[in-house]
Amino acid sequence: MLDKIALLLTIIGGVNWGLVGIFQFDLVAWIFGGQDAIISRIIYTVIALAAIWCISILFVSREEAKD
Repeated sequence: MLDKIALLLTIIGGVNWGLVGIFQFDLVAWIFGGQDAIISRIIYTVIALAAIWCISILFVSREEAKD
């Protein structure tokens, strides 16, 4: 379950970076009051931690993941 939550947060972060790259629009900052707002910084940090957690998914074989 933790892997799925981390993957979802990483996808959200990727979509946000896509918006920044294509449209120069930061959705997280827009929703939570700017990049310097404490809640935005917390969300950025949680998404970064989720991405770091997802690195472990790369090293899990399919057989282990089914268990």
